[in-house]
Order: sequence, then structure tokens, then C-alpha cells
Amino acid sequence: MNNHTRSASHWTPAARCSQLAADFMPIYIALLRGINIGPHKRMKMEKLRSSCEGLGFADVKTYIQSGNVVLRAGKLSSSALSKKLGECIVRDFGFSAEVISRTREEMKQIIDNNPFARERGIDTSKLHVVFLSQAPSAAALKKLQELTLAPDRTRSSGNELYFYFPNGVSGSSLWKHPLDRITGVPGTMRNWNTVNKLYEMAMDLE
Repeated sequence: MNNHTRSASHWTPAARCSQLAADFMPIYIALLRGINIGPHKRMKMEKLRSSCEGLGFADVKTYIQSGNVVLRAGKLSSSALSKKLGECIVRDFGFSAEVISRTREEMKQIIDNNPFARERGIDTSKLHVVFLSQAPSAAALKKLQELTLAPDRTRSSGNELYFYFPNGVSGSSLWKHPLDRITGVPGTMRNWNTVNKLYEMAMDLE
């Protein structure tokens, strides 16, 4: 049960029914790509939350400034939610931004499937996940493996790529190789702390 529901004793019947309906909506995590990095594609999280609410999404929360949104929405595929939010961003902000979404259940599986997270000696602050719009081809994954040089490591699992960069992203063997060009599909990277924090926020909506 979320905080809204716990404090609902003073609500009107209509408001209470509306919140109860929202509580049964699935929980999603939407990841925006390439915003608030340089002078372009600037976006205030308060306005992003307002835009999401305007789409009928509920319990909208954002995390840091890089475009991470946890929300409830009517039952949609992750790709359909991404498309809906992406179109809204064009309307409300005047620029396009790739949106890649996962359900809360998908995010849990992504965390559980990280092949590096439980290895002895792994520095979890050096772990990253790239969320892709679709799975790359076998040829693209082969190229990625060839370009990933020790001590860096990578593994693929469906629509995600897992990375371990002991020397950091900027010190990695892939720093000068844009991932989009390697994989052939759009993607957005999040560090391991952010991935886990977003899942924690999604769980807090219960």
C-alpha cells in the first residue's frame, strides 16, 4: 500500500475510488536517454512529472536529473508506454528523447540476472546496465565482445547489456565506441546504484 492510500481517511468517496483504481495499475520504470547532459535537451523533473500525470499516469516519481521515472499506468506493453511518453515529450518539451521502459517485474529480473553482481571481488560501483529497445543481432554482440578489452567485461541477456568497467566508463575500452553503432539499436545506460534505487522506488509504491 502506498503513502496516498495510507492517508486516505479524509478523502472524498470519488477521490478514494480514484486512488484505489490507481493502486491496481501496473508499475513501470521509464528511462529517458540523453537529457540534461549538455546545453540541449534540458528538462525539469517537475515538468516531466506533470507531463506524465497529464497522460493519466499515477504515483509519478522521478529520480535524479537524468530522466528516471517510476509510475503507474494502465496495462500496456513496455514499448507502448515508451512510445506514449516519447510522443508527449515532443509535444510538451519541443524535442525528442528516446524512452525505454520496463515493468517492475522486468526490472527485478534484470537485477537478478546480472552475472557480475555476486562475483567475489566485484566493485558494484563499476557495474552498469544498458537498457535496449530490442535485442541486438548475434553479429552485433560478437562485435561488442571483440571491442571489449580486459579488464572490462560484458554480457548480454535479452534486451539488456551488462558491463563491468573496473576503470570507470570513461576509462573503458568502449569509451570511444558509441554503443548504438555497435548494437544497431537505441539504448540508455544506468549505473548499478540507479538500477537498484529505481526498483526500490517501484517496490515502495505497494
